[in-house]
Amino acid sequence: MTRSLDGLTLAPVADQAPGQVGTRTRFAYHERDGVVWAEYTGGDVVRGHLVGTREGDRLDFRYVQLRTDGTTSSGHCVSTVVELPDGRVRLEESWSWESQAGGGTSVVEQVTEPDG
Repeated sequence: MTRSLDGLTLAPVADQAPGQVGTRTRFAYHERDGVVWAEYTGGDVVRGHLVGTREGDRLDFRYVQLRTDGTTSSGHCVSTVVELPDGRVRLEESWSWESQAGGGTSVVEQVTEPDG
């Protein structure tokens, strides 16, 4: 198993569609005894939360978010935790909305330097 996500900050490597998570979004992860959760904000997201479980290198969680246009949305995501050669963590994600149609894949990686 790769290392704990507790205390890590992760960010998407690419923008999704407008109104969704993007490269300016930051996720603050927590992990304890197989439970994972995070708060996220930035870009088109005013405030977001995710909560779920980790078994080995697999995360399974639900997320909810409030967007800058005042709308809310929610969905489900399954991620694989990958340790990069430089020691940072990457999550390779497959997600689907539950509050609206659609889904896709995304990648978030550990941020090691303050956002400029």
